[in-house]
Formats: sequence, structure tokens, C-alpha cells
Amino acid sequence: MAAFSSLTDKLSNAFKHLKSKGKLSEADIDGTIREIRRALLDADVALDVVRSFTSRVRERALGEEVSQALNPAQQVVKIVNDELTQILGAGVDRPLNFAKNPPTIIMLAGLQGAGKTTLAGKLGYWLKDAGHTPLLVAADLQRPNAVTQLQVVGERADVPVYAPEKGVQSDGGEAVAAPGQTSGDPVKVARDSIQYAKDKLHDTVIIDTAGRLGVDEELMKQARDIRDAVHPNEILFVIDAMIGQDAVQTAEAFNKGVDFTGVVLSKLDGDARGGAALSVASVTGKPILFVSNGEGLKDFEVFHPDRMASRILDMGDILTLIEQAQKEFDEQEAMESAKKMAKGTYGLDDFMEQLQQVRKLGSMKSLLGMIPGMAAHRKELEALDEHEIDRTEAIINSMTPAERRDPSIIDGSRRARIAYGSGNTVSSVNGLLQRFEQAAKMMKRMTNKVGGGIPGMGGPAMGGGYGGGKKGKKGKKKGKSKSGNPMKREAEEKALRAKLAGKKNSGGSAFAKKPQNPALPAGLQEAMDAAGTDENGTPNLPPNFGGGLSGLLG
Repeated sequence: MAAFSSLTDKLSNAFKHLKSKGKLSEADIDGTIREIRRALLDADVALDVVRSFTSRVRERALGEEVSQALNPAQQVVKIVNDELTQILGAGVDRPLNFAKNPPTIIMLAGLQGAGKTTLAGKLGYWLKDAGHTPLLVAADLQRPNAVTQLQVVGERADVPVYAPEKGVQSDGGEAVAAPGQTSGDPVKVARDSIQYAKDKLHDTVIIDTAGRLGVDEELMKQARDIRDAVHPNEILFVIDAMIGQDAVQTAEAFNKGVDFTGVVLSKLDGDARGGAALSVASVTGKPILFVSNGEGLKDFEVFHPDRMASRILDMGDILTLIEQAQKEFDEQEAMESAKKMAKGTYGLDDFMEQLQQVRKLGSMKSLLGMIPGMAAHRKELEALDEHEIDRTEAIINSMTPAERRDPSIIDGSRRARIAYGSGNTVSSVNGLLQRFEQAAKMMKRMTNKVGGGIPGMGGPAMGGGYGGGKKGKKGKKKGKSKSGNPMKREAEEKALRAKLAGKKNSGGSAFAKKPQNPALPAGLQEAMDAAGTDENGTPNLPPNFGGGLSGLLG
């Protein structure tokens, strides 16, 4: 997240000099604590929060917890991670409080410009995606066109809006006031919306209230009146993550004025310092429930203190990445793609389907930012072009179905046509085809290797492959050896002589069932003719001749 990028870099630098030391002295720890303190203050974290945080970290770092650790540097990082999790919300993930008897009433409060109206649409979209039937209420009658903005946001989120004081309602009501009008009683609007929600069977009501440029008594009185009129189950304080040191005073004022139950951090995608997040939960004692990190409706997620601490320390957030992938990816389609990769029939159509699924997860920058250690590659992330996927899709869409199924048929003239049709250069088309070919080969190799070691996958281990070949060689080698038992060895030589003479031997049924080889080497045939045969027709061969012959014939 951009709001923590500077803090992440400075904390990473604070731990660098510890990695090369097998044992940490008190001076080493004090130097690290000093750098951590400077990093937190630069990020606009409240002074009292910084003092208590660094004091706890120093106390634990100087104790036996670090001195007896196998890797002291990693133990210090773990301590910082634990303490960050603590000040971000005591390590507890609290869900929304839903009413036993619907509707659940959620009231949004905060200063003007904090992003309450946009957040109302995101929260409505999130609740609808979770199976609820939310209703947005336009109770901000102070700011010009605030109701219109909420209606637009509600239309984008496909969530109905209750707006009796202005314009046409998004769910079919009649206009009762002229566009742009901001007069009306917000308390009455909030009160009437509850009955409206019950009549229309909405199980959740999200009330967007007015804000001010600063905290004043008029703002707090209106917020208290709405609270007392509707008795909300949740009062969410929306705070701009870029507000800086004012975050603590603002949060304390709203906590005293309306006694909010949870915090929502907005604009975490901004490039300002995000110290507000590290201050509000610790100062007010109220948990952070959600964070907003973009303008899109999906740029909204549940806040997890431990995961946020990991992101700040550049340890990634793999759990959130997995949850998003499980939510958006179709498991059946993924299995079909894996089968096509193994068979070598994976085409550009399948590739584009997977690209579209990746796009559902959000921006590539945010996805890559959840991978551990990506802070060292921030410049490359910033230079990443999000529209590259659009260009790739345009190239694939310019191909015929046959070309998408089998890219090997795309020759020079076809590449020129595809480039012209997609608005790209021929080199761009060549680059895509080369990358796809390399990726397809690599994926096929990987699936074959995985299949070879797993029973039932039909890989090399199931016969004729890597495993089977080795077994066959061993068995063949074992067949060449001669028995150490004289009687058994004599029986083997006798069976061999019987085979060469073309006669059946009761003790050597394995040889007798196979037809005699009619084409013997010329030198061997001459030796047998010179030796002659005995009265039974058996060749007169030396006793040790059988062992050498068996080795020759294999």
C-alpha cells in the first residue's frame, strides 16, 4: 500500500545491519530502536504511540527472547511485527455487528472529504456480494450534490438509494425536490429510511451523514441526533489515511461526540504518510474494520491487523492473495486448463480466459505488492503498465479461432494482419507469441514432471518412462548373472544346451516355450559344428561355455 511505502523502506533499512551479526549487543539494539523511532515519527505516527511502541520493543529485544535465539536479527523483526499488530488492533479481527432482527443499521461519520459517500457504495457492494440486501441512505444534505453523488455510486454498485429530499430515487421513486437542492431534515430522512427498508425487505441500511472541514459542535449535534433517532448497530468513523498528526485529535473528538464502534481507513493508495492507521486504533481503543485503497468498488477489504503489520514490514500478505484468488477463480476452469497444459492443447483462448480471471483480482500492482520482498522492486512496480493486459487481449481478439487454437500456423502475413487489427506493432505480436510458446513449454514440462511422480497421473513412472526404464535395466542386469549354486548352475547350462539344440527341457520351461532363434552368429555356428554332438544330439560344449554364452545372448 502506497501510504506505507516510505515507512516500509525505512524499517527495512533499520534491520539491514542486524542480519550479518550472530549476536546482538545492547548498542546494536539501541541503534535499531533509534531508527525505528525516526521512521515512525516521519510517518506521522502520534508521539505517545511511538514512545510506548519503542519502549516495548526495546524491553523484549534486550530480554532472553533475543539473546537465546538462534537468529537474533529475525527475532527482533518478529518482535516488531508482534508490537505493530498490537497497536493496529490488538491482533483481534472483529466482524460487523449484525442485528438479530433486520435491518442492521450502519451509520457513517467523519470529516468532509474523508470519502464517506464513496465508501458507502463500496460497503454496499461488499455486503451485496456477501448475500445481503443493502440500502444506501442519502442523509448528507449539507454538501452540494452529495445526494447525486451517492445515487451515482449506488447505481454503479447496483444498490438502491433512499433519497427523498432530492432528485429521482434510484429504485423508481418520484422526484420530490429540484436538482442541486440541499435543504431538508437529515434526521427525518434517516428515521424514515428504516421503515422504508423494512417495507422493501432490505436487511442492511447504510446512512451517509454530512461532514465538516473541521470538528465543530453543529456537526457533532447532527451526528448525535441521527444516532439517537435510528439507534445504529455500527457507527463507523471514516478517516483519511493521509490526514497525518490531526488523525488523533479528530478521532478523539468523534469518539467523544458520537462514540463510534469501528474505524474505516480510506485513501490508503495515496502517496502521503499513513501514520493515522498506526495511531487511531491505539489511541481510541476502537478496532479498524475496513480499509479502502482505490477508487474502484472492489478496492475495499476487511482489515486484519496481523496482515497489515506483515505488509508494513515487507513480509507480504499471501493469505489475502489466496482468499481473493479462491473467490474469483473458477476451480473447474483451472482444472481444465491444467489438463490442456499436460496434453499440449493449451491455446491462446485459454490464456486470455486466465488473464481475465486475474483482472478480477484487482490491479497488478496491488497483487504483486502482496508478495514478500517486493519493496525492493518498488521502482519496477511503479513502472508497471496496467494497460499491457488490454493490449494483449486486443492482439488475441484480432486472431481467428484457428490461430488462437494453434499459434504455430501464424506466419509473417498473419502477424502483420493481427498487428494492424489490434493497433499494435508486429514486434508486439512476435513478443506475445514467443512468450506464450515459452510459457506453454515450461508448463507442459512441469505438469509432466508432477504427473510422473504421482500414481494415476499417467506420467513416466506409470511405464516406459523414467522410473520404468531404470527398473527394466536393473532386472536385465540381474538376468545376466550366474548362479553360485553348482547344481543350479549345471541345470541352467543344461537348459541352455537344450535350447540351442532345439529340444524341450522339463526343468527349463522358460526357455522351452520360446522358439529357437534360427539365425546364429557365423562364428558360433562353426564352433558348434566342430564340437559335434553326443548320442542324444546335444552339442559337446565346454562346461564353462554356457555361462559365457548366456552373457553374450543376454
